[in-house]
Parts: sequence; structure tokens; C-alpha cells
Amino acid sequence: HLATFAIQQGRNWQALCALLGRRGGRGVVCSDRLHAYSRLGLRRRQLCWAHLKRDFQKWSDHGAATRRLGEDGLELTAQLFAFWRDFRQRKLTRRQLQLRLTPLRRRLRQVLAWALRCGVAKAVQFCRNLLAVEPALWTFTRVAALEPTNNPAERSLRPAVLWRKNSFGCHSEAGCRFAERMLTAVQTLRLQNRPVLTWLEQALTNHRANLPCPPLAS
Repeated sequence: HLATFAIQQGRNWQALCALLGRRGGRGVVCSDRLHAYSRLGLRRRQLCWAHLKRDFQKWSDHGAATRRLGEDGLELTAQLFAFWRDFRQRKLTRRQLQLRLTPLRRRLRQVLAWALRCGVAKAVQFCRNLLAVEPALWTFTRVAALEPTNNPAERSLRPAVLWRKNSFGCHSEAGCRFAERMLTAVQTLRLQNRPVLTWLEQALTNHRANLPCPPLAS
């Protein structure tokens, strides 16, 4: 496990490539539906269902015109997470998971198509945008080790968000580089269940002895 942090001025395609590499690196990116990720292509994306669940809750609470969109979406999301839990607990094979999710996928397209006629402009745009990227909602069903949410990344990111809010972030190049490297080291070590202070002590000792930094990858 490895967590990598980069402090940049913008959240766009250029920033994504600076972090992941040319053309967005390799593999599949699990994220929210920010437009910056659209250039990755649908087969290289997994859209976060936790973000989508919050959207469906918003439409459920919005009013009568969008209540069906929200409630049906929440019901579909609950079923998806239940099937995913069974798969994680090895009660379902990947093929069985795919078969159980097939009618949910069909139903989601029906709900979104219906809501295109709900008369609420923002809800219509939400459905139109989601239908355009719908295949990226289901990448986790065919790619091993991929999850339907980006919750692991959100949990790793939370300490950085709290640090920025409490300290107002960095305002110098050197400060940004120090912060992102410390965040990378600390969160990576925590993901690997390795003692942070022990690694930092060894890193300082090696630096003073003109030795290489101890590896983060275990």
C-alpha cells in the first residue's frame, strides 16, 4: 500500500498527470465525477458510489419532482453495497456478483432516463451527465482489487484536509514540498501498519550519516 500526496494550485488534467504520470499514468482511477478525470476514458475510471449515494439523498430531499430519482437511487445503492459485502465475505464469486448487479444496472438506466423528464433543470443535467459516464460505475465488477468507492483514499486524505483547515496550508514552495512528503510518508506507513516515529527516526539518522532514506515500500 502506498499513499502519495501532491500540493498543487489547481485540480485539473495537468495536475493529475503531474501526480500520476503522462496521460494519467496506468491502471484504473477510482474518484468522484470531477471533469478533470474525463480524459482518462471510461474503461480507466471507477466512479465512487459513496459520492453518488449522497447525490441520490439530495434528490430525495429536494422535493416531489425528484423524490423518485432519489429514493430509487438510494435503494439501488443499498442493494449494490449488500452484494459487494457478500462478495467481500466470499459468499459470492465475481461471476455471481456480476449476475446480481446486471438488473440493478438496467434499473439505474431506467430511473435516470425517467428523471430526464422530471422538469428540474439541475436534476436533468445530473442524469444526463451520469448516463454519459455510466459504464464507469461498474468497472469494479471486472477489475480485481478495485472497490466501488474511493473511501480508502478519502480516509487517507482526511488528516491532510484537517491540517490545511487548521493551519491554512503552505504558502511557499519549500513548505509545500515538505508537507506533501511528510503526508506521503506518514499515511503510507499507517497503511502498512508500520510505526511512524521509528521510520522518521531512522530517516533522520540516515540523513545525518549520509545514507539512503529507509524505504517506504515494504
